[in-house]
Amino acid sequence: MAEQTTMANQLKRLPTGIQTFEKIREGDYLYVDKTALIYELTQNCSYVFLSRPRRFGKSVLCSTLKSYFEGRRDLFQGLAMEQLETEWRRHPVLLFSLATMKSGTREEFNNRIELQLSRYEEQFGVIKSNDDPGARLQNLIEKTPVLTGQKAVVIIDEYDAPLLSVLHEPERLAEMRQTVRAFLSCLKDCDPYLRFVFITGITKFSQVSIFSELNNLDKITMLPQYSALCGITQEELETQMMPWVEHLAHDNDLTVEETLNQLKRNYDGYHFARDRKDVYNPYSLLQAFKWSEMKDYWFDTGTPSSLLHMLEKFGARVVNFDDGCLCEAHEFDAPTEKMTTAMPFFYQSGYLTIKDYDRDMDTYTLRYPNREVRNGMISALIPYYLEQNTINAKNVVADVYRAMRRDDLDEALQTLKVYLASVPYAENATSEGHYQTMLYVVFSLLGRYVQMEVRTAKGRIDMVMQTATDLYVMELKIDRPAAEALQQIDQKGYLLPYSREGLRLHKVGISFSTEERTLSEWEIIGGMLNS
Repeated sequence: MAEQTTMANQLKRLPTGIQTFEKIREGDYLYVDKTALIYELTQNCSYVFLSRPRRFGKSVLCSTLKSYFEGRRDLFQGLAMEQLETEWRRHPVLLFSLATMKSGTREEFNNRIELQLSRYEEQFGVIKSNDDPGARLQNLIEKTPVLTGQKAVVIIDEYDAPLLSVLHEPERLAEMRQTVRAFLSCLKDCDPYLRFVFITGITKFSQVSIFSELNNLDKITMLPQYSALCGITQEELETQMMPWVEHLAHDNDLTVEETLNQLKRNYDGYHFARDRKDVYNPYSLLQAFKWSEMKDYWFDTGTPSSLLHMLEKFGARVVNFDDGCLCEAHEFDAPTEKMTTAMPFFYQSGYLTIKDYDRDMDTYTLRYPNREVRNGMISALIPYYLEQNTINAKNVVADVYRAMRRDDLDEALQTLKVYLASVPYAENATSEGHYQTMLYVVFSLLGRYVQMEVRTAKGRIDMVMQTATDLYVMELKIDRPAAEALQQIDQKGYLLPYSREGLRLHKVGISFSTEERTLSEWEIIGGMLNS
């Protein structure tokens, strides 16, 4: 007990739910020092756009910039910025947050912006020019330098929140886009009065004039030098956050090394540039430290309905994400409203991240960042591929799991057959890809190692599942005999790549019946130990 009390006394409080730099610093909360990067950015750029997934610290970054440009030297004591900055000029800072504008209406936008504009007009003694939000912003930008003697700084946090809320409603999206455009378009004409402009969001909307009219806007989203501006690096975790790592290890009866490995597997793996510098999700790290449990946190804060809408709209095959999606930058770092595939949404929202870069071909490989995101994605697919009653589906998965713990695939498939026959008919349940993904969802929920569409020299294996002692190579057929699936496994030598794995190898042919809408038959051959 004494050891635990001593450890707790060494820990800074966690800033969970706190997005204000001033409150973090004055309350002596944990702050991972990003101020050296912030200083470099503010010295080298004047107009900046940065997109990052939700819960990645964008709002804290905006607040830190505000305190810096307001000359709050007292808040930066002990941080890198204290040694880098020598002048500490006090600029008028206009920070607008659009994060809470979720209804997608012009009325909500105008009402919430009205409150923020009024606050700054009162703060700086600027007389309201008229009722138009854009005109009032321009008036503030032009008048505050005269009143304060320093150029203005404008920060727009989560500029795309009101747009994303109506992303799938073309008419409402067009109106909302025009509303945001009208508010921000004055920035181009205000250049003589501006010291710095910073805009954050999750996605990129090309038709908002801020991107088309500000031809000097630096889009730093994929620049290697700023890839760690949001998020936590491995070095930061093992230095500035190490007391909390040790606390988590103590509470879970793990070594520090074991704890670091689990944190990495669950929350690391984000790469936002071609240098592929690892970044952790800060929200999930803080939640793991707060509750002393390495559970899945990030996905629960999102909106899986948007994810499923993208799957339905573009027919994206989630099973490909484990294998990796090969893309050029323009295919995933693309304007949201011009998407022809779901890839920009998946990447910009944080469901996929850069895992490899081929310099010669200038192509990127995208995959799931980590286990937390993969698990969340699989759980979100249950209503789409199985049924709305996710509890019932997970109970069935538990029965399948018990069978697989005994490496009894026959019983597992029999359980699955009975269950699928009871699932209500789905309009899209007519393709091999649908059933393949259905199996992928089920077996992925087991926590087993599952790969889909595995490439070999002679083709693609539908599914490979590995347990501690056994490996199953599965081929799926629709309304065709399971024997055909086994024949394909033999003809294309699908077992050969695994012949030296030291596991018992099985080839499995599975047939689906579209009439019965469930498994109709299967054959399992193998069980010999290979080494």
